[in-house]
Amino acid sequence: MSSSCVEQRHAPSTGARSCSATQPGEHVASPGDSALISVSARLLFANGQTTARTVAAVEQLADGLGFRAAVFPRWGELTVRIDDDTGSRYEIIAVEPVGVDMSKVAATMSVIAEVCDGRLDAEAARSALEAIARFPPVSVARFALMAAAGAAALGVIFGAAHPLGLVLIALSAGAGACLRRWLAGMSLNPFVQPFCAALLAGAVGAIAVRLQLSSVLRLVAVCPCMVLVPGPHLLNGTIDLARARIALGASRIGYTSLITVMICTGLLVGLSLGGVTLAVSGPSHAVPLGYDVIAAGVAVAAYGTFFAMPWRMLPIPILIGMLAHALRWAAISLAGASVATGALVACLVVGTLMTPIADRLRLPFAALAFASVVSLIPGVFLFRMAGGLVGLVELGRTASPDLLLGVIADGTTAMLIILAMTFGLILPKMGIGHFYPGVAKPIREAPGKAAVLGMFKTRRYRWRFR
Repeated sequence: MSSSCVEQRHAPSTGARSCSATQPGEHVASPGDSALISVSARLLFANGQTTARTVAAVEQLADGLGFRAAVFPRWGELTVRIDDDTGSRYEIIAVEPVGVDMSKVAATMSVIAEVCDGRLDAEAARSALEAIARFPPVSVARFALMAAAGAAALGVIFGAAHPLGLVLIALSAGAGACLRRWLAGMSLNPFVQPFCAALLAGAVGAIAVRLQLSSVLRLVAVCPCMVLVPGPHLLNGTIDLARARIALGASRIGYTSLITVMICTGLLVGLSLGGVTLAVSGPSHAVPLGYDVIAAGVAVAAYGTFFAMPWRMLPIPILIGMLAHALRWAAISLAGASVATGALVACLVVGTLMTPIADRLRLPFAALAFASVVSLIPGVFLFRMAGGLVGLVELGRTASPDLLLGVIADGTTAMLIILAMTFGLILPKMGIGHFYPGVAKPIREAPGKAAVLGMFKTRRYRWRFR
């Protein structure tokens, strides 16, 4: 959907621009229209679209159908108020925003744009959205291969130079990806998959340590866990908080925190099975710029795959992610900046570039932006802090001051990097949206051209979405 039709505030207003010549209030919403509104809202909210975009897109879809709709999002449900000539009525849509699927979001936004432009009627749109809801996930082979490649790339970035260590990282991450897909068919609990994948990574890491195939940094165990970090949910939650959606933003961040706790717990339990601990601190290794930038590009491609981004669009975040990582490397290595400052510089660039690109391509900003900066995540510091806290509990009063200082240093570094990344990404987005609301121009091309990805059919229309 064009940005001019979706960047409106979530509250209905008389000044909002309609996508259709039909004025709200001139039409009675039929059950089919209500179903179309519900399916659209569910697809966007459940697959990672920002809350403001979801709310505005659904409201503009209702305008295009000839009536008014107001959306009130909460964790676990969307409440839609429909206003037409018969009065007001409410519909409650049960949906949890725990998924990230860029193909579904882009396809849904394209369908909404077609309805607003008058090129698609409600019946055909509903059939198209039902087909979008049935889009299959990324194939297991591609998912596992890119998880392996992404984890190995993060290993290179964090200083894993031994080829055998990189192979073990890749095998562990690939096996973890297959395990996650198998568990997805066994349980709907969103915490089972990251816990079990991290447990497997920890066990493999413990074996590698016992065979003396892993450094003191335990990257064989840590790197497969870093590809599990739920960054888009953190970004969406922070954006919600910044827009004063306190309850929803806090719920998103709480969900992110619980997944992170599950990852840390699985990793530490897996390491403990082999009697191995996670060092609180370890030597850092300088990585040449060329290796650093190439590895960052591979990591971006991996995360784009996790978020179901089509192959043809992957070069965009890959190039921006490589540029951002080069800027971070220059800030730290040449300018002497801290890791948090380097992350802030890189994320400010990514946020500025990705805001109009996400609008133009109708993709969820959080997934697109996080995929571009995934190589900056402070997973190593988070996992070290968790290991240090366990060590403090075990040792009690006999714990050394160095251990306590190491835990504080790792935890502080991780929090500073997370804050720098979060604010670096969302400040440009909110600033551009506030001062230049028309920066992203309407997209009027029919699906099947630049903005559309893959393929499905309705009785009257052919679309390409993958």
